[in-house]
Amino acid sequence: MGISPVHARFNFFCSFHSLCGAIRAKLDQKRKKRELMSQLWQMTASEIAKAVRSKTISATEVTEAHLARIADINPKINAVVQEFPEEALQAARQVDDAIAKGEDPGPLCGVPVTIKVNVDQKGHATTNGITLQENLVAQDDSPVVSNIRKAGAVIVGRTNTPAFSLRWFTNNNLHGQTLNPRNRAITPGGSSGGAAAAVAAGLCAVGHGTDIAGSIRYPAYACGLHGLRPTLGRVPAYNSSAADRFIGAQMMAVSGPIARSIADLEISLAAMAAPDLRDPWYVPVPIGNRDFPKRAALTIAPDGMPVAEEVRKALINAAEKLKSAGWTVDEVDCPPMRRAAEINACLWMADTQFGAKDMIEREAEPDSQFVFEQMSRNAGEVGFDDLMHALQARVALVREWELFLQNYPVLICPVSGALPFSQQQDVSSEEAFAAMLEAQLTQRALPTLGVPSLCVATGEADNRPVGVQLVGLRYREDILLAAGLDIENAGAPPFAINPNWD
Repeated sequence: MGISPVHARFNFFCSFHSLCGAIRAKLDQKRKKRELMSQLWQMTASEIAKAVRSKTISATEVTEAHLARIADINPKINAVVQEFPEEALQAARQVDDAIAKGEDPGPLCGVPVTIKVNVDQKGHATTNGITLQENLVAQDDSPVVSNIRKAGAVIVGRTNTPAFSLRWFTNNNLHGQTLNPRNRAITPGGSSGGAAAAVAAGLCAVGHGTDIAGSIRYPAYACGLHGLRPTLGRVPAYNSSAADRFIGAQMMAVSGPIARSIADLEISLAAMAAPDLRDPWYVPVPIGNRDFPKRAALTIAPDGMPVAEEVRKALINAAEKLKSAGWTVDEVDCPPMRRAAEINACLWMADTQFGAKDMIEREAEPDSQFVFEQMSRNAGEVGFDDLMHALQARVALVREWELFLQNYPVLICPVSGALPFSQQQDVSSEEAFAAMLEAQLTQRALPTLGVPSLCVATGEADNRPVGVQLVGLRYREDILLAAGLDIENAGAPPFAINPNWD
């Protein structure tokens, strides 16, 4: 029997309705994808990696969106100072190809990352912010860059640093000044100021930074972000473009991530900490499993350092958030910070006076010359006896801190005693520099000890970001990240921002 006209019309309308539904679904899918593309610069690294891995969006699309964001926003803030779009897109296509084959590219799958210009990235100049190294093109990746690539990340640019990576501000004669996207009147921090500004403005999801006296933690603090200084030896380091570092940098300088979520720091640390035998200081300790007593100490003003009221309130508030999450928090005095800061100055200035003084004179960059003069005056002339006594005193301090942190796996203390400084405040006068040095006591002290420390953004005060610092046992970054996550979950996590100024 044939189909009746009524049944034919019914079948037609069913097919038409089904077709319309499919079209609507496809249009809806396209609309959602357009919305997702427009929001990509606001997404965290963890969100991007999940979306790329699930094929919700491709690594190529993520990279294109962030390259467009760099083209649009970077001229305002000057965070990314070396760009290579085609190289980035090629890396993104490799990630997409791996996913198409059913492979997992790694924890940073398709995540846009920036690299600081003081570490080697093959084919690009390791300028360290100075004209003397404008053409110092790296022949190989440093271990941290190699590890970031192996983790599936896409490097979208290289970020600014002050000349010689010597300041808590980011300005130099070669690349110019970086502005803070949250407030152009204040420093983006330094020396990883370009990295933090890039993350804060959504030019990347994770910024690579280095830290010898606060250069990860302070930019994160100034730009309203989280920043992790890992344990010495956790992340391998080596620049084949230069001679090996002297003892101060060997014992205190580390690489680490700056990001907009604690989860992003966790996956970034896992990526950066992969083994590389080129660094003899590297220690292959597994990242902990968060099995620990939830006990913390609160020290509002270590060694009597001056602490602004806004910073004090942030510290107390963070302690209350941890208590609400089941932590026991005791307000106690922590072991000495001031002596540790003095040792930091001795070791760092011994390196600089011996190995970089001539370069600082030849570069003739006024800001770094002024800062070097002030830091040298603070440390004094470092002779053989001074260096030996500093190394001896360091051991006693490490022992005292290790015992303290066994009892309190987390210490809550200031990142800085002051809200983020105004641009160029450090070179405005000798008095201003001295006051700033005192406010940065904890940043200078902790690298001496080799312990990990974490800047956790907690909000704003007086139109300037504010946060707290968490300090923990060596190789127990997992404890700091767990505490940081509890603070983040009880507040408002950092977000990417449009620098809305003329």
